[in-house]
Amino acid sequence: MSSTLTPQQIVESLDRFIVGQDDAKRAVAVAIRNRWRRQQLPEKLREEIGPKNIILIGPTGVGKTEIARRLAGLVNAPWVKVEATKYTEVGYHGRDVESMIRDLVENAIHMVQAEQTEVVRTEGERLTEEQLLDALMPGAGDILGDVETSDEVGDRRHRSREKLRAQLRDGKLDDRNVDLTIEQKMMPIGMMATMGGDQLESEMQGIMERIMPSRTSTRRLPIRDARNIVFEQQCEKLIDKDKLVELALRRTESNGIVFIDEIDKVGSAGYGPDVSRMGVQRDLLPIVEGCTVSTRHGQVKTDHILFIAAGAFHMTSPNDLLPEMQGRFPIRVELKDLNRDDFVRILTEPESALIKQQVALMSTEGVTISFTDDAISEMADIAIRMNGGGQNIGARRLHTVCERLMEELSFEAPDRSGETVTIDAQYVRERLEAIVRNAELGRFGFHSLKDGAD
Repeated sequence: MSSTLTPQQIVESLDRFIVGQDDAKRAVAVAIRNRWRRQQLPEKLREEIGPKNIILIGPTGVGKTEIARRLAGLVNAPWVKVEATKYTEVGYHGRDVESMIRDLVENAIHMVQAEQTEVVRTEGERLTEEQLLDALMPGAGDILGDVETSDEVGDRRHRSREKLRAQLRDGKLDDRNVDLTIEQKMMPIGMMATMGGDQLESEMQGIMERIMPSRTSTRRLPIRDARNIVFEQQCEKLIDKDKLVELALRRTESNGIVFIDEIDKVGSAGYGPDVSRMGVQRDLLPIVEGCTVSTRHGQVKTDHILFIAAGAFHMTSPNDLLPEMQGRFPIRVELKDLNRDDFVRILTEPESALIKQQVALMSTEGVTISFTDDAISEMADIAIRMNGGGQNIGARRLHTVCERLMEELSFEAPDRSGETVTIDAQYVRERLEAIVRNAELGRFGFHSLKDGAD
């Protein structure tokens, strides 16, 4: 999909993967559409219009991260998720806040590279095949018999090559070894030891990669492993690197999405030393307001990157953030707690619903499973009870429920091929009773003993 999607189309697409949270979906849909609208304006006015950044407010497991991740996929935008608590004020231990933009650029590079690889795929596969045939030809006699030396040697070699080509395409040579030359950039060990992780992602690393000598090594690999390596090497030669970087930087600046989680933890009433929390906000401000960040691939302006912040705000509120920070996040959306009906829908409705995943996984072993309605209701009830008995992790609790429910069947599945298994409420209760009891006891600080324990 593309950035020309209307807000309604974006919401409908998000509905395929995420249950409820309509207000949040509408907010991000409008933010994305505003990007398209800005591009339609005259350049002078276009530069004056910045993104309307968003704060998503809600407890863990209600869909905040999933909304941002799915949104980026829908509009083919580079995105990165960071946690505000990983950054500290300059001078304190922690990551440089500009590293989030460098990470975003790297994701954009990988995205554009994948797209360009598809563009050159046909030619890349042709060149890969020819290189593998070149490596195989010295051993052609072992496969096809001795080739006589005569005036017809060229024609015979051609026929031999074509026979090898047919065998290569049919996978008959996948186990045959070939010698493969691999090129790698060398960086002095002393230099690697003196440069920090974030510094390695700066422009200096790009400069060093260009001036450092290359080292080639020869490895003997089976065709099945060599094919992918050769294909990557051939595509790298075919792709215009300067164009790739230019496209990636442009996409980062105009379409990038940065998801900052746990923003509530750096509020003035949050956790940890106040100086560090406030320092993180001060360091974040230039990035969110719009500045230029140096990366190994070039300069990146953050003026039109969309920032989506998120937090539970149990002990704080967005008003505890610096006034300047609040001003850069004008849109606030509160996500709702998930109830039992939401859990039932999450288990069954999305395209990648957990029930559908389990059915598909078991089908690979030849086991057919079906869930009754009362089984799904029981799973939702158990997840609600476990969240109430311990830490409330929202819909993530359903993953625990599904994995524990399927544990025995998943282990036995290879020996039960051809069987049909119906999972009903009784089946669910029998297999999940213990973890529910432990969760409820944990609420009061007790822990049950395993059967047979003293």
